[in-house]
Amino acid sequence: MRLSKTGYYADFVVYPLLLVVLGWVAFRTTASNQRWEGLLVFVAGVFLWTLLEYLLHRHILHRLKPFKGLHDLHHARPTDLVGTPTWLSVSLFAGLALLLWGSTDAGLAGGLTAGLMLGYLWYVSVHHAVHHIKARSGSWLYRAKLRHAMHHQPGRPCNFGVTTGLWDVAFRSTRRIV
Repeated sequence: MRLSKTGYYADFVVYPLLLVVLGWVAFRTTASNQRWEGLLVFVAGVFLWTLLEYLLHRHILHRLKPFKGLHDLHHARPTDLVGTPTWLSVSLFAGLALLLWGSTDAGLAGGLTAGLMLGYLWYVSVHHAVHHIKARSGSWLYRAKLRHAMHHQPGRPCNFGVTTGLWDVAFRSTRRIV
């Protein structure tokens, strides 16, 4: 969806603030003998995000209407301010947290959700960088830009992962950078 400048950049303000608040709440409400568990679940959430990012990008944004049409707009105009409105993504994460909370305790639900949210923030940051920031040749960002640029090329769909190419390798959807 095309966003205003404020709408586009809101993720870069809202998510860090939410993560600080969630981290503080988790630390204050989790028993000291369970903090390692919470940290482990948080890290698992970040890792799980990379898989969700891949699956959403490959199977929702490239196949399912109306998301495909909106994503095609991004492919046609990659530097336009196109993305998910912050209110929508935060609402989805809140809904997920509530569902998890119903099946586990608040600390674990919050830890997993916070990990997913940090993964999402990393995704929007990397995606913004590959389209808007110059990168030094040979750097990680330079390679990410090349990998993502191949994703934007017509032909065989490939390189759906933005933050990592791990799942493209695992699911054989990678195309090597030449």
